[in-house]
Amino acid sequence: MAEDTKENAATEPAAKAGSGGLSAWLPLLITILVMPALAYAVAEFVILPQLQKGLGIKVVQADASGAAKKSSSADAKQESVLMTKLLVNVADTMGARYLLVSLSVEGSGSDFKQKMTDHDAQLRDMACGDLATKTLSDLEKPGERNVIRNELITGFNNILGDSTVDQIYLTEFAIQ
Repeated sequence: MAEDTKENAATEPAAKAGSGGLSAWLPLLITILVMPALAYAVAEFVILPQLQKGLGIKVVQADASGAAKKSSSADAKQESVLMTKLLVNVADTMGARYLLVSLSVEGSGSDFKQKMTDHDAQLRDMACGDLATKTLSDLEKPGERNVIRNELITGFNNILGDSTVDQIYLTEFAIQ
């Protein structure tokens, strides 16, 4: 009898170890299948909307007919506001050189012009502060106007709230 209990004791651990089968792999399989879906959902519904909001990017949605349709804030009529004669010293020139810029700011929204008027001093200060950091070599780089344009759009949208400003055109850009 003592031998029977020894044999049963020796076969029980082997039976328990071999009985895992699919149930031992189930947590790993669930993880492998669920994690990509979870990563997609977080990226699509959390990270991308935050990036779009922070960068001022408008979302284009397709309607039932398949035609592209801009988001509701872009459905409003585009309006334009002029900001003339922004004059700043060019950085690192010890006041010997200056930059003269005039802007045409386009945006949408029912109260776009009113917002621009109400925040005129803040917008001019932000634009002058940003432009005053540019050196002569910066201003002469190809594509620098696009960099300036994007910096101004971001700064203006931070002041005005949400994505009010759609485009900025540099109507006058002179270095003296």
